[in-house]
Amino acid sequence: MTGNNPERGKTVTTVLGRRLGGELLRLREGCGLRQPHAAEALTASVTKVAKIERGQVPLRDPDVRALCHLYNVTDDAVLARLLSLAKADRERRKARGWWNQYPQLRAMSEYVALEDIATGIRTWQLSMIPGLLQTPDYARALAVGNGNWTEPHEIEPFVEFRMARQSRLAGAAPLHLWAVLHESALRQLVGGPDVMRDQLTHVLAMADRPNVHVQVLPLIAGAHPGMTSAFTVVSFAEPGALDVVHVDTSSSSLWLESDTDADYHGRLFDRISRLSLAERNSVRLIEAVRKGM
Repeated sequence: MTGNNPERGKTVTTVLGRRLGGELLRLREGCGLRQPHAAEALTASVTKVAKIERGQVPLRDPDVRALCHLYNVTDDAVLARLLSLAKADRERRKARGWWNQYPQLRAMSEYVALEDIATGIRTWQLSMIPGLLQTPDYARALAVGNGNWTEPHEIEPFVEFRMARQSRLAGAAPLHLWAVLHESALRQLVGGPDVMRDQLTHVLAMADRPNVHVQVLPLIAGAHPGMTSAFTVVSFAEPGALDVVHVDTSSSSLWLESDTDADYHGRLFDRISRLSLAERNSVRLIEAVRKGM
């Protein structure tokens, strides 16, 4: 989640900005340098350097290169990753997408803005179908069930918002989605049997797309490493090269922005995937559950 009001323009902190600023901070401290040294290299104020390291302002490529030169970064892969991160952050800040039409759902806007510029999503879900694969009736039933909204005029914007996100799975450069679902998510009767039957039909149709991969972790798998929480890894380049992790809690959204967190959850996702059914067998299980309804 962002720490400031989005209306404050370029001083708003972003997930990608914080990730970039944190990495530059670690590089500076690793060299034993202080903020005035960075300010001199950028011909800027110490205040600006502080804002960069807090993720509050975008960073141009020449500035990234200047700081990397100052911090003795000789690994081309590290420089390329930082440049990619700076570019993604600039694109995120410039975005004025459809999600801004839903001020009542502002808490979700940071995630959707990142989803809009991402190249890939890997999501592990314990108890529900992920938003990118939901039908309107399923999303509506979720909104009713969570109890946060009670009136149709409050619920329908949420449903519209969720459906609009799914446009990222189509087009010339579609988002690559890899969804691993626990079998309980297929059997939870959200909205009743008819809604779930249609929902599972939709998941099967989406799984036919070349950019959508669906696996199911069956109940018979027993104890597994994903039992504690659901999470989503958002990628902006090749998986693992530039990732951030999103975790939903009952009261808020949590962003895990460090390399350590990204690596850990990437490996965790891989372990869960290996324990799950292959895609073909996952489709068969989804079909069986649907027929049982």
